[in-house]
Amino acid sequence: MTISSSMGSGAPTASPLGAPGLISLVVLVAGTLALGAVYGPAQGALFLVGGALGISLYHAAFGFTSAWRVFIAEGRGRGLRVQMILLALAVILFFPFLASGTLFGNEVRGNISPAGIGVIVGAFMFGVGMQLGGGCASGTLFTAGGGNARMLVTLFFFIVGSLIATLHTAWWAALPSLPPTALFQTFGAAGGIAVSLIIFGAIAAITVVVEKKWNGALEQAPPSPRQGFARYLRGPWPLVFGAVALVTLNFATLAIAGRPWGVTSAFALWGAKGAQLIGIDPASWPYWQQPGNAKALASSVFADVTSVMDFGIIAGAMLAAALAGKFAPNLDIPLRSVLAAVIGGLLLGYGARIAYGCNIGAYFSGIASGSLHGYLWAVAAFAGNVAGVKLRPWFFNKGRAIRRIDG
Repeated sequence: MTISSSMGSGAPTASPLGAPGLISLVVLVAGTLALGAVYGPAQGALFLVGGALGISLYHAAFGFTSAWRVFIAEGRGRGLRVQMILLALAVILFFPFLASGTLFGNEVRGNISPAGIGVIVGAFMFGVGMQLGGGCASGTLFTAGGGNARMLVTLFFFIVGSLIATLHTAWWAALPSLPPTALFQTFGAAGGIAVSLIIFGAIAAITVVVEKKWNGALEQAPPSPRQGFARYLRGPWPLVFGAVALVTLNFATLAIAGRPWGVTSAFALWGAKGAQLIGIDPASWPYWQQPGNAKALASSVFADVTSVMDFGIIAGAMLAAALAGKFAPNLDIPLRSVLAAVIGGLLLGYGARIAYGCNIGAYFSGIASGSLHGYLWAVAAFAGNVAGVKLRPWFFNKGRAIRRIDG
């Protein structure tokens, strides 16, 4: 992602928030109250959790895409090691409650899906799309909300790709796969946590060995331009603090919604709603005849938990960008970069649907749920990222600075 298509580097606004910040703040407050009144307190609370996720993703610049790319291209593993911390905290927090099936007296379930060919192909496609589109699912939302004009292109075609995939999900689901399996089901909560921590520790150790071999020493976090309260209000946050925030907010999602955080099912829904507006009715497609999906298609998007949280992420990221003084959309986007956003978005959308999730639903929440499909997704998506990194030079001018704040 080039500077010209990023969130911009303009001077801070005259007021602490400016018009974009005030608008996003009003949307977050009014939206929470309105959703709570119409759809119940839980829906309003989830919109607010989404807003907090958007702020956390933006202020921590928590990049899944950039962390994988930097490790593949430069052997720098700091971002990947923080992801292992994220996953370690998540399994420690999630497994006991998922194993018992209840949290605060409410029924909860994990993101546990079959692990098969669809996951491998879809995750690989998603991995390529991450590098061409310039972000993942959460990254697309928070960078778009932060004012990244190019990411709006990626998001639009992410939605289109998601809709197209709903035509074929039944075919992919019929291919060979292992049944839905979770580590806490096989080993118990404590055993599942132990196995998970060994895996995460091994991955972190590999990044250390690779980074020292390639670069001689481990990369240190850059100094922050702000300290104290100002740093946490306006960013940038320490990466580890961002990881803790994301785990806490995902746990809050589990407690309120009864299942972990997800992102991309909403994109398929938005695509289907948009298709209806132009005379295409996907209601007859098998995917949209499944009870939950049929209900979502027949209802308002504001009744959909994932949609509401996604809207909250966009608003929260916009508020964070305003607080940081960096909300400055720029339409000066090179043509090849736009083409990469189109291709990347389509791959992201299609891949996420057939792989039972994205970097959030399958990787973060899937592994937090102990699902084997989450681990398979991670391996296949990493392979896709390797391919995507090799393709990037054709689409992006390597001579221009790259700001590592994409998803």
